[in-house]
Amino acid sequence: MGASLLRLHFHDCFVQAKQSALPNANSIRGLDVIENIKDKLETLCPGVVSCADIVAVAARDGTVALGGPSWSVGLGRRDSTTADLNAANTELPSPFSELTGLITAFANKNFTANEMVALSGAHTTGKAKCLFFRSRIYEGNNIDPLYARALQFNCPRTGGDFNLTSLDSTTPNLFDNAYYLNLVNKRGLLVSDQELFNGGSTDSLVTVYATNPSAFRTDFANAMVKMSNLNPLTGTNGQVRKLCSRVN
Repeated sequence: MGASLLRLHFHDCFVQAKQSALPNANSIRGLDVIENIKDKLETLCPGVVSCADIVAVAARDGTVALGGPSWSVGLGRRDSTTADLNAANTELPSPFSELTGLITAFANKNFTANEMVALSGAHTTGKAKCLFFRSRIYEGNNIDPLYARALQFNCPRTGGDFNLTSLDSTTPNLFDNAYYLNLVNKRGLLVSDQELFNGGSTDSLVTVYATNPSAFRTDFANAMVKMSNLNPLTGTNGQVRKLCSRVN
């Protein structure tokens, strides 16, 4: 669940993504956890703690539970009264993105290329659907052939679109730096993963993270602090929702 909570936080911070947006369709998880926490908080202190704050704290604690780093989470966010379907469909990075597209998408949110590489390390946990990596494992030329063949058992050329595979085949349930080791060995699951180590400007940082887990943990935590502070609603803006799934 830690990976799902991180993804919720990322989508919420990046574009306040609508649940029906294409990147979330039939794949968003963790909302029940957030609603359960919200229900308990509303009983204890109604109208005080926002869903946005719950998501931010849950993403941090979910990462720690998987063995990842911790970071400070500022509180006092308020919840939006709208969700941007168009932004969710156009501004979230695609699993098929090339490196230039990834750098641009994050730069549009004032993240550096280095911060983008660090945040991508969240793919050390979680899963992806076959339809998002099928073309890579059958047609890609920068993938370990043994890895590709192994993936084809669960992701046939036709059918099985929603079959899930771990983004990190080495330690899928640990938050560590194995994601970067996989990239160095051409074992990135998504096109957008392997683009970070494909002869481009981010190769050197991937190599650093692959050999220095402490550097990754520090940079990831710092980037998450920055992400959690992306244009939060505060003061009298927005509202504190009673239910996270809908506006008051």
